Amino acid sequence: MALIDASTLELSEKVVAINRVSKTVKGGRIYKFAALVVVGDGNGIVGFGIGKSGEVPDAIRKGIEDAKKNLIRISLKGTTIPHEIVGKYGAGAVLMKPAAPGTGVIAGGPVRSVVEMAGIKDIRTKSLRSNNPCNVVRATIAGLAGVKSLDEIAAKRGKTAKEILG
Repeated sequence: MALIDASTLELSEKVVAINRVSKTVKGGRIYKFAALVVVGDGNGIVGFGIGKSGEVPDAIRKGIEDAKKNLIRISLKGTTIPHEIVGKYGAGAVLMKPAAPGTGVIAGGPVRSVVEMAGIKDIRTKSLRSNNPCNVVRATIAGLAGVKSLDEIAAKRGKTAKEILG
């Protein structure tokens, strides 16, 4: 997973989840916020980040900054992914399958955010096991990072793409 410099890219961001956490102290409760944010350029580059703060806008800003530090490039085949893959992280697992042009994005909340920010237009997904947004986003990113194009596989095997296809 090679990291990418965010300063030269036109990135858009999407807030996936905002979580309010409270700490009880002698004088009452103290509330803080955690924001899960996904950023992407819509052309194969995507990243996510978590920001925590006492105010929601600050948490979102911190999440965006964190996401820009964790950008990855994913392999695309037209408007979809080259092959089926299951991304796993912790208790979260996400099954992703390529889809024919015109299918659209068939995905639930956190997975849809990641896939749309990455610029994938046609994909079928199913979130398995955990429904914790943080783990689902991490599993989706892990799966997309593991997707390899035909050229990458051919280079790894020391063959040409035609030799692999037969």
